[in-house]
Amino acid sequence: MDTYDQDCLFCRIVRGEIPAKVIYRNDHVLAFRDITPVAPQHALIIPLRHITSLSTLKPEDEAIAGQILLAAGTVAEILGIKASGYRFVFNSGADAMQSVFHIHGHLIGGQKMGWPPFP
Repeated sequence: MDTYDQDCLFCRIVRGEIPAKVIYRNDHVLAFRDITPVAPQHALIIPLRHITSLSTLKPEDEAIAGQILLAAGTVAEILGIKASGYRFVFNSGADAMQSVFHIHGHLIGGQKMGWPPFP
């Protein structure tokens, strides 16, 4: 059974309490458009179950971590950027500028990428 954090923004999106432009959903993950995109294509991929960050992943989370990574290719294909390339970025913790403490990957593409990953 999935567990949620009642106050978590992304858990509220998962539960349908806050609208999002959903791109993809399966039994494990949800992908939706970022509200402040840094590239022409910018989606967030999150697990349905609340996990705070990469730093809090446990060995029993291996399957869900795999589902997040597998979803990246599917979402990139849906967005039309799989062949041209994309970046998949995770911020973990306040110093990395993680702003929502529910693990999420930023899938960005649709343009030539430079470094650093975010303008």
